[in-house]
Amino acid sequence: MLEIAVDHVKRVHSVVHGRLESNYASGLVTQSERDQSPSGAVNRITQSWIRCLNEYKLDPGACNDPEVVSAAELRTRQERLADLQAVAKVEMTNLYQQLAGSGYAIMLTDRDGVLLNYFGDPAFTHAASKTGLMPGALWSERVQGTNGMGTCLFERRPLTVHQDEHYLSRNIGLSCAAAPIFDHEEELVGVLDASGESHLAQQHTLALVSMSVQMIENRVFLQRFRHEYIVRFHNRPEFVGTLSEGAIALSVTGKVLAATRCALFQLGLRSRSEIVGRDIAELFNVTFCGLIDSSVRKAFHPVPIFETRSGARFFAVMYQPVSSTGSGSGTRPALRDGADSATLPRTTQPAQTLPTALDVLHFGDPSLAASIDTARRVLERKVTILLYGETGTGKEMFARATHLSSSRAARPFVAINCASIPEALIESELFGYRSGAFTGASKDGQRGKLLQANGGTLFLDEIGDMPVALQARLLRVLEEREVMPLGSEHPVKLDIHLISATHCNLQRKIDQGEFREDLYYRLQGVTITLPPLRDRADRRALIRHLADEESDAGSPVELDERLLALLDRQRWPGNVRQLRHLLRTMIALRESDCLTVHDLPAEYRSDPPIIATPPFGGAHVLPTPANGPKPAQAANIAAIPDDPVGLVLDNEASFTEKLNPLESAERVALMQELTRRDWNLSSVARELNISRNTLYRKLQRLHIKPPEKSLFH
Repeated sequence: MLEIAVDHVKRVHSVVHGRLESNYASGLVTQSERDQSPSGAVNRITQSWIRCLNEYKLDPGACNDPEVVSAAELRTRQERLADLQAVAKVEMTNLYQQLAGSGYAIMLTDRDGVLLNYFGDPAFTHAASKTGLMPGALWSERVQGTNGMGTCLFERRPLTVHQDEHYLSRNIGLSCAAAPIFDHEEELVGVLDASGESHLAQQHTLALVSMSVQMIENRVFLQRFRHEYIVRFHNRPEFVGTLSEGAIALSVTGKVLAATRCALFQLGLRSRSEIVGRDIAELFNVTFCGLIDSSVRKAFHPVPIFETRSGARFFAVMYQPVSSTGSGSGTRPALRDGADSATLPRTTQPAQTLPTALDVLHFGDPSLAASIDTARRVLERKVTILLYGETGTGKEMFARATHLSSSRAARPFVAINCASIPEALIESELFGYRSGAFTGASKDGQRGKLLQANGGTLFLDEIGDMPVALQARLLRVLEEREVMPLGSEHPVKLDIHLISATHCNLQRKIDQGEFREDLYYRLQGVTITLPPLRDRADRRALIRHLADEESDAGSPVELDERLLALLDRQRWPGNVRQLRHLLRTMIALRESDCLTVHDLPAEYRSDPPIIATPPFGGAHVLPTPANGPKPAQAANIAAIPDDPVGLVLDNEASFTEKLNPLESAERVALMQELTRRDWNLSSVARELNISRNTLYRKLQRLHIKPPEKSLFH
């Protein structure tokens, strides 16, 4: 080891004095160093070495004890960056899990290079403490020479310092990847670093560190400006809410207060001075009030906007200020009085409560309003929510709106459909895995959905279809609030709000041994049942709203009264999803901006029969002389096509008589399989080795009417 240190000292002096070429033949300088261009990594390392020797007067062979600040000063520095540390802690934990097994420690320093916090393998961090990998240690370049954290602070950009690129010989066993953290004023506030004893420079490690820094900056920004209006945008709608989105904070008058680095990058701006103080209408073709109204009208889904300078299209959502109580109940000027709020003195503006994402889900239906009120009461109380409802009633939309209306709105919302993921993969999808955990695992490992949702909300759809073996692991996570990725030896603390949903009767599944009773009671913090569309009292207003949502921006589509009445009378077995898809198709195929009955597909043009509505989880009540259609309706039913979509014929016997013997046998067999599997269409499709679409067609062709809760599963 002493010989290695001596050689390293000679090499440092050789490089600093510019004798790379003459020493190449003696083996003191590597071929890669000799071939590097002046702008390459070796040049940056060389410049750092020159500073260390000529400016800082550091001895590359020095073995002095590391400099460590006092405990009182460390606490002061940690308190100064408390907000940053709170956010960074989550990302440091996630990053550590991604690098688990690679011998890395994850460290956070302040702008002076003082190490504030770290996560790492205890064996590694104990050994590395001799070189200064401990809270309070000073890792500036002036003290520790060329190193990941200190040189990153000087360079103000991500970089790696691999083993003998370190200046001090005592640090040459380390491989470091570091990225700077900036605040909204473009001030350098700290560095995130991953250091380990890897013998290979891992470029993917630097990429992971840089992604974590970007996530930290975004979350700190959203937390810092949570009491202001925030526009979050991207040129692709699905990326709004991800780490690559841009975010702009606005005052109540629509003036830009601050912007993230991603926002500047997407807008092609170099400095915050180019955007701060400008009106939002100067940046995009939309007013402050218009963007608020569009976001509310679109139920906080991204709406298209265009940059005024280049005409580039983006998709944006305006989020309301969070009140001091932590809920999304800030106030704003009245927006529909014909005046732009930016032109009115703030003291004279009438204030009204800005609707939350939950508020825009209903238009006067009492049962849905009661459900929304229940959800609002438990927003900040760490109470799990279990949503019941037929497929298509909007369970995921309700869960997302609950998330957006809470203080976790700036944190991740992660949805996973337990019925759509193969049973063999669902465990790794939920819990993640470390590198090499199983054959075929990614070499970099994978963060599971639970870790991705850390700090935010996890939505488990179709929870009733989760395998029983996995239910035990989920129960353990909910009880202990920590997760253990596959192949890992270290649990990670978890802070999530859990919302689950199902169309199944979980009590029946418990009786059949298909669902754990203890998990059921753990999920059932509060139970909310979403009404099917046919039972909602606000159908007409909802139809108009969905038509407005599906219309192009600036070109609203109207529905005539006869069409609206016919849509209102439909049974909608596919619920809101079926209605939305129908309206989307009609709007796309329209010949004018006023839809009429003639725009309806043929199968929707006849009045549907009256079917008694079962309670949730019940079966259809077929028409009888007592509850069947009236004579006027019977005339309409007779005009229904032979193979209607979404309608139920009332003459079961006459239909089955038309089936040939093979079709009759197929119908009986399929009915038996459906009954045996409690009408779980996903399970039946898997058993028969056919797609769900194929199964739907069979049900329609053979005139099989499943219970309402499963018809569109």
